[in-house]
Amino acid sequence: MSQALYRTWRPSSWDEVAGQEHIVQTLRNAVVSNRVNQAYLFAGPRGTGKTTSARLLAKAVNCLAENPADRPCNVCENCKAVNQGRFLDLIEIDAASNTSVDDVRELRDTINFAPSQGKFKVYIIDEVHMLSTSAFNALLKTLEEPPSHVIFILATTEIHKIPATVLSRCQRHEFRRIPLNQILEKLRLICAQEKIQIDEDALSLIARQSTGSMRDAISLVDQLASLQGRVTLAAAQDILGTATSQTVIDLVQAVQEKDSARGLELIHAALDGGADPRQFARQVVDYLRSLLVVKLSGGKDLELLPEVRSTVNKQAAAFSAAELIAGINEFSKAAAELKANWHPGLGLELAFAKSVSQSEASVAMPALVPEKNVRVTPKTHEQSKPAPEPPKERQPEGKAAEASPAAEAPAEPAPRTNGELNLENLLLDWDKIKREVRGVDQVASALLNSSRIIRVENNIITLGFKSDLLRDKMNEEKPLKVVRGVLAKFYPEEVLIVCTAGTQAVEEHPDIVPNGLVDMTLRELGGRVRKKTVNNEKKE
Repeated sequence: MSQALYRTWRPSSWDEVAGQEHIVQTLRNAVVSNRVNQAYLFAGPRGTGKTTSARLLAKAVNCLAENPADRPCNVCENCKAVNQGRFLDLIEIDAASNTSVDDVRELRDTINFAPSQGKFKVYIIDEVHMLSTSAFNALLKTLEEPPSHVIFILATTEIHKIPATVLSRCQRHEFRRIPLNQILEKLRLICAQEKIQIDEDALSLIARQSTGSMRDAISLVDQLASLQGRVTLAAAQDILGTATSQTVIDLVQAVQEKDSARGLELIHAALDGGADPRQFARQVVDYLRSLLVVKLSGGKDLELLPEVRSTVNKQAAAFSAAELIAGINEFSKAAAELKANWHPGLGLELAFAKSVSQSEASVAMPALVPEKNVRVTPKTHEQSKPAPEPPKERQPEGKAAEASPAAEAPAEPAPRTNGELNLENLLLDWDKIKREVRGVDQVASALLNSSRIIRVENNIITLGFKSDLLRDKMNEEKPLKVVRGVLAKFYPEEVLIVCTAGTQAVEEHPDIVPNGLVDMTLRELGGRVRKKTVNNEKKE
């Protein structure tokens, strides 16, 4: 029985490790200078070389070559024993299968024995995050003060699950996803050596599907190598369950053109052709992410095929950043939910429909990200701020009630077309904005009247609501569209609205005479007005 390709082509020397030059150099220097640590933590995505680097380090510290720079040499007896899996002083433990405290105690009892073949006993604990809390506690003392002949190498894909007490006792190395060009270079070498005939387009598809994992990429090549004859792009797509790149591009184009019929047709055709719904959603997310990167930064660092880059640049210019972010969120949600969805295409259809709706809602709106990221700073209000009115004497409640309708009678000043968005300006304009909204949509007006301004920062208005229901209603497409449309009349730059819920954040100040500056001060400082009771009588 032949070995899997990823095992056959596992790197046997430091020079063969791809994409982790920063870690390789550090470990090589440690071996050469005889400054090898006694506990390491290798963290990073799957298939990026964590276990391979651990084995190379174990082989290097036990190599018999005279020159430390040549270690591992792959010629001495110890190196050959490691390569053949018969080196007694290299102990590999799968933490997923040995999670209990008893397993760790057994390990702890054996580490005091001297090495049998080499200079060091090396323990590689893979998927170490799977250990139980008690097992981690049992390991702590050993990691802190291991015997001089013992080296621990812990490997994990989920470093956030590792206790801080363990992290502090290890030298930590972060493994990165391997760049696309390095994966392609390695695949071309393997295919040439293994005499696998495969099209360049198919190799590119495999490299992208691996998402930075060299092991996954080699495994996919191994899977496709079982086909007779030359491996084409179409054959690779059939086996891997992916849609064509052109289908993804056309679907995004349908979102741009708001062509719902065309988009649904593309989705159904891809699924009928055997494309995996979750994989299709991931492909769309990956493509939309490329558009967003190009939109925000030009996309110089994006690894794209030359024929795809021009299309990406063109489509990125046609979308706003808000539309792209909404599309990424919708298709990411679809990819996560499709596994449990009884209808394979429903999640994709909903994601497409919501993306089209977002695109329609953004028509005639300014770009989300300005050309220059300039922070808006408050300026003197001498020009835009109306002259303060003289304080009015407080009237009895009855008279105040009678006078209130007359207060709304005077004609309102026209909205400012060059006003800055800050808290003070917004408080001054708030009543006018609410009346404008009332004239457009009653539902949006009712929701806005139920809200309170929490903060204004970087062209983002945070509104507070007393219940989750009101917050969720305001977050719907139509109310937000109406309010943002009205705000566009007052402020030249696009305004984003963030809605929160909670009674503390939206606490009323019923005893304040309407005054924007007072209200602003209370909100900024977190104060409130309270009634004082004197001789059982309430005083202001």
